[in-house]
Amino acid sequence: METDPIEIALVDRWALDYLARYASSAENLRRVLVRRIRRRSRDDVEAVQRATPIIDTVIERLRRSGLLDDEAYAAQHAQALHRRGASLLRISARLAAKGVPGAAATDALTALRNVTRDPDLAAACIFARRRRLGPYRDGGPDHGRDLAAFARAGFARRVAEAVLTCTDVDAVEALAREASGSQPG
Repeated sequence: METDPIEIALVDRWALDYLARYASSAENLRRVLVRRIRRRSRDDVEAVQRATPIIDTVIERLRRSGLLDDEAYAAQHAQALHRRGASLLRISARLAAKGVPGAAATDALTALRNVTRDPDLAAACIFARRRRLGPYRDGGPDHGRDLAAFARAGFARRVAEAVLTCTDVDAVEALAREASGSQPG
């Protein structure tokens, strides 16, 4: 049973539907569209090859219209991850996984460094609060386990130790304000 040919209008509709729901880099959108075509054509490699120029045309048109902007996506995604307590290393890896070009990712990380005195330390304080580590831990300190959690999240040991040596929650929050460059208010 033959499937209908993949036409530009269909790929365009898929792309717009995806962008209406999610922010995306050009490469990530390309991957999403290729997956849709593979599913529709039951993993027919030739169908994907025939549709590649169509995907390229749609992505280029979306770039020109401003609906697809890797630099803006990288900046927004980096800020969102940072606000949730992601380390710069983790942010860089996530941007790469989403297909953000290296220059756009570098610019997004540089922007974080420019607005935050110590972005990794500020994120580590958020990470500790969200994961209930260090002073936020209910059952008493477990330095080794907490240090391992920070390491897995991509934080340097000096950053993890700075948070874990805080004696209470207020000290962590003061450290976060200092790291972010915010004045107590």
